[in-house]
Amino acid sequence: MGFSQVMYDGDSFFTLTLWGRIGLVALTAVFSLAALGITRVMTYFRPYILRVPIWFVLFITFVWASPQGYYTYYRLIFDGLPAQSVLGPMPPPDQILALLTFRAAPTLSAHGVGLLGWAMLIVALLPRRKSRRAAAN
Repeated sequence: MGFSQVMYDGDSFFTLTLWGRIGLVALTAVFSLAALGITRVMTYFRPYILRVPIWFVLFITFVWASPQGYYTYYRLIFDGLPAQSVLGPMPPPDQILALLTFRAAPTLSAHGVGLLGWAMLIVALLPRRKSRRAAAN
């Protein structure tokens, strides 16, 4: 039993088959790269003072909307799950803060979302690249 399995004992990730886990990790990578890319696009030409509020809205939107994507994946790997929306109300600020401070449920999912939130903030605050034309002058 590895460290992560001891730390996250009982996490639903470990109930999946190997292929189920691989698919879930791949889906998470796609969702994470999309969230980071959207964050970069939405903040790139904005003044720094607007970048943090934009990041915050994007992160809350990810926390709210991503469960539907994961549920769709689970419908592919588990027979009998009904087609339904799993979207609830927008998460309250205390839930967002708990995710970002790693005080939410001790699950791989919650910790991964917290790490993604911080990565999205870093991406939002990255400086713009100088254009080649401006750098040449």
